[in-house]
Amino acid sequence: MGSRHAGATVRPRGRVVAPSSGTQPSVPPSSGSLSSVSPSSGSPSSGSWPAALPAAPAAVARRRPAALLAALVVGATVALVGTQTLPAADARESVEVAELLGSDAEGLLEVEPTPQLAITEVEARARLEEVAASRAERADRVAKEQAEAAEAAEAAAEAARPKASPPVKGARLTSCFCPRWGTMHWGIDLAAPMLTPEYAVEDGVVLRAGAASGYGLVVYILGVSGDVTVYGHMEKIQVEAGDVVTAGQQIALLGSRGQSTGPHLHFEVHSGGLDGKRVDPVVWLRARGVEL
Repeated sequence: MGSRHAGATVRPRGRVVAPSSGTQPSVPPSSGSLSSVSPSSGSPSSGSWPAALPAAPAAVARRRPAALLAALVVGATVALVGTQTLPAADARESVEVAELLGSDAEGLLEVEPTPQLAITEVEARARLEEVAASRAERADRVAKEQAEAAEAAEAAAEAARPKASPPVKGARLTSCFCPRWGTMHWGIDLAAPMLTPEYAVEDGVVLRAGAASGYGLVVYILGVSGDVTVYGHMEKIQVEAGDVVTAGQQIALLGSRGQSTGPHLHFEVHSGGLDGKRVDPVVWLRARGVEL
């Protein structure tokens, strides 16, 4: 390192500088090394060489690509600082790289602090009041919508509900609204097994419920039509006077009490009220869509 040879000077980190005379340095092919230089004179054996050439421009030229690459590395490292904690070793390496690059890289390590956003307590309380009012309004709206939906469903169910019902389902007509044994039979008889459910034929209010001569047990219902329906001979009454009933609601269990020869329901219709004219129940029920 640093030794001189005839025709050329070799510098460790510099380039090979040609002699001023323009002669080519000779390298013996057998040895693969440069020709010998006289150590005593400190100058090459032939030609005139400058004592020293400035190497700074060439070094700077070689450092620029490396400096750019290092700047990119430092920039990427600084970008990561905002999202994760930088290990101590990596932080030292970044500082060392910046020191090597000099003042041109100092700005790369500077990170602008994020400004802290804030509002006053008064503003926060006002915001909470807005949220509470919005939630209350939404709750009222939802409650109103649910109430409207419930009303609509109830109205639909009411519209779909039958307005008339047979007094006994599956019963057999055994006696008509007609004269019988010399006297008028003012109702019809519907035979069915004991304890068969009996139903209100239309919406109404129970007028009477209890024991009655000839009927054993009897129920009188004033219907929405203004007519009164009568149910007799039941085994058990399941409603009381004043109860509001709907068409198809169970009111009693069929029996054979009173003047009866077997389990059946005696059913009458008094048109216009309790003391109104008694009419044929079959015709009355048929007019309401009920067939026996």
